[in-house]
Amino acid sequence: MPRNKPLVLAIAGFGTVGSGLLKVIKENRESLVARTGREIVVKSVLVRDVSKSRAAELPEGTVLTDDPAILVEDPEVDVLVELIGGLDAAKSLITKAIKAGKHIVTANKALLAEDGHDLFALAQEHNVHLTYEASVCGAIPILDSLKQNLAGNQVQSLVGILNGTANYILSEMTTKKLDFDTALKAAQELGFAEADPTLDIEGFDAAHKLCLLTRLAFGVEYPFTELPVVGVSKIHPKDIEFAREFGYRVKLLGQVRNVDGKIEAGVFPMLVHHTLLIARVGGAYNAVRLEGNACGPIFMHGQGAGDLATASAVMGDILTIARDANPNNTGYVEQVPPRADILAPEDATSKYYFRVMVKDVPGVLRDLAGTLAEEDISIAQAIQKDGTETTASVVFLTHEARAEAVHKAVEGMKEKGLVLEEPVFYRIL
Repeated sequence: MPRNKPLVLAIAGFGTVGSGLLKVIKENRESLVARTGREIVVKSVLVRDVSKSRAAELPEGTVLTDDPAILVEDPEVDVLVELIGGLDAAKSLITKAIKAGKHIVTANKALLAEDGHDLFALAQEHNVHLTYEASVCGAIPILDSLKQNLAGNQVQSLVGILNGTANYILSEMTTKKLDFDTALKAAQELGFAEADPTLDIEGFDAAHKLCLLTRLAFGVEYPFTELPVVGVSKIHPKDIEFAREFGYRVKLLGQVRNVDGKIEAGVFPMLVHHTLLIARVGGAYNAVRLEGNACGPIFMHGQGAGDLATASAVMGDILTIARDANPNNTGYVEQVPPRADILAPEDATSKYYFRVMVKDVPGVLRDLAGTLAEEDISIAQAIQKDGTETTASVVFLTHEARAEAVHKAVEGMKEKGLVLEEPVFYRIL
């Protein structure tokens, strides 16, 4: 039997994750009590329209409401679980709940990436938990690991497949040789992509998650509005095929690393060598690889979304609160992190993949190499691929180069008339 009073929840949102959470609480009741010594009780659930609700799925005695005040003003509610998503309404609800002394569990990565500074400060002021494990990588316990188990490390770099939709699309393009539009349609039919997939395919969902990871891994705030972001919607099957010939896979990655005391971060399609574990993560799965100065490289892989996977992460946060742990929302004593000392994106260095369409005439490779050399970029490997009787695709990999130099070299190729269409180039991990 429970030794302490029940932990009382109010859940805002009764969609996929909300219903999954109720299922986890019901099916794992005995285990949850054994781990915390407390019953987990859902007292109220907020929905948009009570008339369209699924009240029969709720535990007996649970109040179904469309009035947020019932959740916030109820003195018996210990924890608000925010699962409605979005920005304004969610921020208003969480703000009122924190001021009322309630702990917060949320899966809202966009809100915390864009407005987390104010909410963490408010949570610290009122000494309440603001937990958000479910906001990044679903069931993978990366956030709590950064706050607790890996806290003895100085994180040097972190890279991850942070969006399952984009990863599924790229996996289908790689294994089935589909074009982007066909792969996207398949993702939508399977429920992996929304009707409007912009946040996923243009990299913004991954960018929100990267901001949260940066905050926990490095203890600094990298503003979402300043984060370089490139999505996958322009990726051509040719580049996936050519990358494979060099031994690489194309992945949408979020990456952050410490470069001589400055933080370099961004979301980009990147070439990843097939020998790395992260290159082999297929379908709608997520993965994170980090390197710490004490632990060395660590790799985590798992389901990045879905009702039970996300509910599992939400439940982990609830259990932390149920055990009466002291609030530690960012893993640092100063829970409102300072702004990052940001490495200018143009100063970031990486190896690069290029594909350029050129006239198939003598000297063209020499001129391309010369244009790159003018910006101190050297070619590591090069091949000439299919074209017409008068044109050819030249594909090459470079050694380390500054991003600014790469962009200048591309402009130089165009100004000299060396290329017949816009050059394609991607970073290499």
